[in-house]
Amino acid sequence: MSKKWQAADIPSLSEKRVLITGANSGIGYHTALKLARKGAHIIFGCRDQRRGEAALARMEADSPGLRTELAILDLASLTSIHHFAAAEVAQHRPLHLLINNAGVMAPPRRMETTDGFELQFGTNVLGHFALTGLLIPALQQAAAASSADAAGRPRVVTIASIAHKRGRIDFGDLQSTRNYSPMGAYQQSKLANLLVAFELDRRLRAENSRIMSVAAHPGVANTNLFQSGEYSAAEKSLRAFLGHAIGIALNTDSEGALPTLYASTALEIKDGGYYGPQGFQEMRGEEVGPAKIAAHANDTVAATRLWQICEKLTGVKFFRDVAAVAS
Repeated sequence: MSKKWQAADIPSLSEKRVLITGANSGIGYHTALKLARKGAHIIFGCRDQRRGEAALARMEADSPGLRTELAILDLASLTSIHHFAAAEVAQHRPLHLLINNAGVMAPPRRMETTDGFELQFGTNVLGHFALTGLLIPALQQAAAASSADAAGRPRVVTIASIAHKRGRIDFGDLQSTRNYSPMGAYQQSKLANLLVAFELDRRLRAENSRIMSVAAHPGVANTNLFQSGEYSAAEKSLRAFLGHAIGIALNTDSEGALPTLYASTALEIKDGGYYGPQGFQEMRGEEVGPAKIAAHANDTVAATRLWQICEKLTGVKFFRDVAAVAS
C-alpha cells in the first residue's frame, strides 16, 4: 500500500466511462471532479434534473472541457432504475467503473420509496443492488476488453460506513415497519451494503469474472447527508453547524472522497477489499488503506440470505450463488 496516496496518483482514465450515483453533491461530486480531471467520461446519476444540471455547470466553471453527462436516476424507484439501465445497456458501450455512492441517512420519521420499501433500505441497498445487476452487461463488456491486472479491470465500488459496525440485519423487520429507529435503519443499510459487496465479490470470482467488487467508506465527513431531509428549522441549523464542525475537525467532503477514489483507481486494490481513512478511529486522515470490518459483516450465511431477499424484492437476479457454481 502506498503511503499517503493522493488524488494525484490516479492514473490516466482516458476512454473510461464512469457512473456515479448521487454525483451532484458532496463526496460524489468531488469524486466525479477528480476522476474527470484524469480524463474519465463521467455519468452523473441524479434524481433531480435541476440539481444535476447545476452540478455540471459548477464543474464546467471549475474545470472547463471535462467530459460529463447527466442521467436522471432515482434509486428510490425501481421503474427509474430499469429505465436508466435499459437506456445505458442499449448503447452497447462499456462501463468501466460503477460507484454506488448515493445514500439516505437517518430521516427522523419512517419514509418509503415509490415501491413501498423503507427509504434507507430501499435506496441504499435495494436501489443499488438492482442498478448493479442491470448494468452487469455493460460492465462485462468492459471486462472483456480489459487486462487481467487490477489496473484494467472494471470495478463496482460500494460506499459503506463505519456505522456498519453497530448495524444489525433484522431479517424479521428489514423494512422497519414494526420499529423504526432513524440511526438503526441507517446502520442496518450500511451493514447490508458491505454484505452485498462481499457477496458480489464471491459470486464474481466463482464465475471467473474480471469485474471487481470492492467497498470504501469516507470516515466522518461534512456531506449533504447531515443536512438533507425533512427537519425543523432548528434541526436544520443544528445539522448545518455539526456539518461545519465535522469539516473542520474531521474531513471535508473533498477529503472524504479520497477513499472512494483509492478504491476506484489504485493499483493495490484487491478483490473484495474494503478501504477507508487510517486516522483516529478511522474517522479522518490523509492516509487511506484497508478498513476494519466488523465480524458480522463477514457472515456469509447472512450475506447469501440477504442477497436472495434483494433478488426477490427487486426482481433482479444476476450470478448464481457460490454453492450452485461449485456444484
